[in-house]
Amino acid sequence: VDSTLVERLGQRLLPWMDRLSQEQLNPSIYVGLRLSSLQAGAKEAHYLHSLKLSYQQSLLRPASNKDDNDSEAKPSMGQLALYLLALRANCEFIGGRKGDRLVSQLKRFLEDEKRAIGHNHQGHPRTSYYQYSLGILALCVHQKRVHDSVVGKLLYAVEHKPHLLQDHVSVDTMAMAGMAFSCLELSNLNPKQRNRINLALKRVQEKILKAQTPEGYFGNVYSTPLALQLLMGSLRPSVELGTACLKAKAALQASLQHKTFQNPLMISQLLPVLNQKSYVDLISPDCQAPRALLEPALETPPQAKVPKFIDVLLKVSGISPSYRHSVSVPAGSSLEDILKNAQEHGRFRFRTQASLSGPFLTSVLGRKAGEREFWQVLRDPDTPLQQGIADYRPKDGETIELRLVGW
Repeated sequence: VDSTLVERLGQRLLPWMDRLSQEQLNPSIYVGLRLSSLQAGAKEAHYLHSLKLSYQQSLLRPASNKDDNDSEAKPSMGQLALYLLALRANCEFIGGRKGDRLVSQLKRFLEDEKRAIGHNHQGHPRTSYYQYSLGILALCVHQKRVHDSVVGKLLYAVEHKPHLLQDHVSVDTMAMAGMAFSCLELSNLNPKQRNRINLALKRVQEKILKAQTPEGYFGNVYSTPLALQLLMGSLRPSVELGTACLKAKAALQASLQHKTFQNPLMISQLLPVLNQKSYVDLISPDCQAPRALLEPALETPPQAKVPKFIDVLLKVSGISPSYRHSVSVPAGSSLEDILKNAQEHGRFRFRTQASLSGPFLTSVLGRKAGEREFWQVLRDPDTPLQQGIADYRPKDGETIELRLVGW
């Protein structure tokens, strides 16, 4: 890939490295840079220092009568797993009293998720199989073993739950599960499960290859970087695999020309791919590899002009009464901005919850999604939205539908 394009991609991460509040710190940014061909110099070291302070203070403070806002401010277990990857990206093994407590928290999270899935495998993780896989991977690169029964739940899901690969979100999940299996296979931390891990890896690889679109993406453009991280490091190379990866890389290069990647999480997952690296390389990272120093992008001052407004039709279906309203917002507004505008100027109400890939809808017009329900966002004509609500920018005259669906 053109080094200038890679540099521009890295430059989009630099402003995020100045955002050091607990809510905005993102270990994935650090991991992505360390596995890339780029570096941010002193800013990179300061960012890791801020991560350490924030995560240790928030996750290791003594238990007390916390209010809801305080508990919400804590990093999720998925973010803790990414934090462990960030430490390993700096060639650090987690240890000491504080480190052992963080490892214990992540192991307890996996045990709780295992119980939620249930002895008969009929349940579901309280978070997701993506975070479950990420937790196993993070412990694995630090050579921390999890119980065979924890690994067994993920193996069973890959072997027996076809819904794990029905859309682009599930390509992400499959890729993360595959990287967890790859790490376990290379580290041999669960030797009794070795044969099942080998078979599950083969199954994951086959399913991701079958999910490749005519354009070359695995699932879609945003799930392709994680899929490529897994496939490029495959211990089972083949002509079919090589051809599929080349096709996906060509599609990604075309998307870079169109500035598709703006979300820092997505950029941080893509940068390692462009450097032939993956999260599995954190088993033994190369911290001495030369990396080019990033400089901030030179921006030309924007010319003052009257903002253009667009009209977007917002619909809510799946509940009664339904909702239909036209919202006028400045051009370039995100879908999240449009929902906030509708809430400020009418009866529309919504709530979101933070996740690793950005906020997602949990409640619309006072109706919360149940245990086996979710709020689906669709563009016309009846097309599921593939970007997050904070990233997608509707066009003038577009219809956005929020639909409560079960699964």
